[in-house]
This record gives sequence, C-alpha cells and structure tokens, in this order.
Amino acid sequence: MSMTTLIGCDFSSAPSRRKPIVVALGALVSGRVVLSRMDVFDSLDAWGAWLTQPGDWVGGFDLPFGLPRELVEHLGWPIEWDACMDHYAALSRGQIRDHFAAFCNARPAGTKFAHRTTDGPAGSSPSMKWVNPPVAFMLHAGVPRLRAAGVAMPGLRAGDPRRVALEAYPGLLAREVLGHRSYKSDDKAKQTPDRLIARKDLVEALEQGRTRLGLRLKLSHAQRDALVDDASGDRLDAVLCLLQAGWAQQQHAAGHLRYGLPECDPLEGWIVTA
Repeated sequence: MSMTTLIGCDFSSAPSRRKPIVVALGALVSGRVVLSRMDVFDSLDAWGAWLTQPGDWVGGFDLPFGLPRELVEHLGWPIEWDACMDHYAALSRGQIRDHFAAFCNARPAGTKFAHRTTDGPAGSSPSMKWVNPPVAFMLHAGVPRLRAAGVAMPGLRAGDPRRVALEAYPGLLAREVLGHRSYKSDDKAKQTPDRLIARKDLVEALEQGRTRLGLRLKLSHAQRDALVDDASGDRLDAVLCLLQAGWAQQQHAAGHLRYGLPECDPLEGWIVTA
C-alpha cells in the first residue's frame, strides 16, 4: 500500500463559511483511489497554514499555476516563473484587472484573451480571466501560499519533494464522462434534477473506472451520498482533482520524474492529465 497521501483541492480565491476551500484526502490502494475524508477551510490563511505542515503527499489543485507567455511578454513582466510570480503577487486585484482589461480591449473580438498552451488539450479557461470564473485571482491567492509553504511544483520550481503540488482541472475529467452536461451550480435556482442526475452518472463512472485514467474511485455509501447531494459540485470537484493526483502518483511510481507532465513551457506550467 502506498503511504503517500493524495490530495484534491477545489480552490476559492475568496473562501468563506458558505463557500469554503474543499480538500479531498485519500490514497492509492491497488489501482483504486480510496477517499478517506474531506476537509474545509473558510479562509486563505487557514489553508495556507495547512499547506506548511510536514507531510508526504501528491496534490491536484484546481487553480492556475502560471500566466500565458504571450501576456507576460506583452506586459514586459519577468519571463522567469519565480520572478514573474513575485511581480504578480505584489499587484492588487484591481491592478491585475486593469492590466488584463487593457490587454483584452486592444485585441479583436474572439481573440481577447491570451491562452497558455495547456488550455487547448485541457479545455480550461485562460488563466488571465478575472470574472466567470476569476481564475486570475485564484492564481493570485493560491500560488503565493503554495510557494510560501515550500512545496515542489514540478516543471516550475523545486521544493520539498515529499509535498508535491500539481495544477489540476476537474472539468477535464468530468467532460470525459458527461460531455457538456452540467453537473453543478452555485445558483440555487439552477440546482436542477438534470444536474443531480449528471452528478450521479459521474460518480458511478468514477467508481467503475470508466475514464482514460484507468483508476477506480472507492467510496462509502455516506461519501457517495455527500458527493451527489452537494449541488455546488465543490466536493465532487475536489474528488476529481484527487483522481488526477492519483494518476500522477501512479506515473511517478512507474518512474516518470515529472508526475506524468510533458516537457512544457517553464513559465506557463501544465495541467496534469491534459
């Protein structure tokens, strides 16, 4: 049995009691990802303090770890990742919004945003988006705390090799099962029976291992009910990230030093399993 803990993190740039950061913890046991528990953090400081604890884990975190090279070069920011993240962390959210809006406003419709190379295969939002979802602010809130905790971020920075953080994206795995069916909404009015059925279908597929990751999710009855009943999808997203971390841990165990990540732009980073 692997003693490495697996972590899946559904992140929020403005966590609260109502909308906390949700972390799924588990382990890889004979080709199955066994969910052990869910932790929640209602402040960035609480989450950041948790990251600094010594441990032995591989985690998938649902927030971007880098900005598009095209954007960084256009703005004249440092093109080395650590220096770029220092520069970015020193800006306020208002300054970030102003910089990025000016960049978008100067470009033709349909090509407003710059993309990272990983956005294509992952189907992810550009990491410079500041609304719906505000992933630019997630990067701004999350990456400085990951760096301060001293974790390893393969492809981007060395760090504690026993605490390994990878950029994950739950939508990539969910789409593989559901196509473009929606399974979640924070809006109570949109928490429909169709979305409930989609969550049931998704959980069933994960339990049966019907994805290209080749991993089966092991749940108790109570855990399954909790995932299906959470209409916001936050718990399910954390578990999707947990499975992506499980795949990465498998790659590492098979001798892949970068946890399954391809050679990628060391400024932009890469989404695990994309």
